[in-house]
Amino acid sequence: MNTTYIAISIVVLVVIAVLVYFTSRNRKEKSLSPLAGLAFGFIIAGLFFGQERWFGYGLLGIGVILAVVDILLKSRQK
Repeated sequence: MNTTYIAISIVVLVVIAVLVYFTSRNRKEKSLSPLAGLAFGFIIAGLFFGQERWFGYGLLGIGVILAVVDILLKSRQK
């Protein structure tokens, strides 16, 4: 049952990524910063390693912290 939720979340993330890719091809917006990409990677890894709760939650926490740091850095640049 737990692996079902992980599989569903991964499929939903892939669908969202494909939709964002196709809708943003014509836009001239900035791509993800390296820190945001790293945060996204940690969050995905946290979903994959959700079986080990302490490890999965730790990876998710690191991803969220990196995302918040990236938001703060971008807000100070403007």
